[in-house]
Amino acid sequence: MENQQIKQAGLKVTAPRVKILGILERSGKRHLRAEDVYKELLSQNEEIGLATVYRVLTQFEGAGLVVRRHFEGGQSVFELNSGSHHDHLVCIKCGKIVEFVDPLIEARQIAIAAEHGFRIEDHTLVVYGLCTGCQNAR
Repeated sequence: MENQQIKQAGLKVTAPRVKILGILERSGKRHLRAEDVYKELLSQNEEIGLATVYRVLTQFEGAGLVVRRHFEGGQSVFELNSGSHHDHLVCIKCGKIVEFVDPLIEARQIAIAAEHGFRIEDHTLVVYGLCTGCQNAR
């Protein structure tokens, strides 16, 4: 499956690309830092350097296989491009990320843009706060 996705994205199939895409697809986490991918490769005794991980993820981003998200505090994560829009809740203490879709918020954003003469091409909504676990730890 990974080989076909890589070819369809217009990239040459290489061992590092196959292994990294496999990690992204099989990870229990939807949002992974490059360092998370690198640590997983190390745990599998793969000799792929961190620089290669960054390079492959950037290539995947350029090819549309993954989306890079930049969150406050310098947190940059990668997620497989599902082709569907969603927004994020990010915990400012532990970094937990929750995806959500809300038709009312989407409709309101379109209405606000129209009121100001804008046609939305793309948008990102990130809400920062404290998750339940971090609230209870206070």
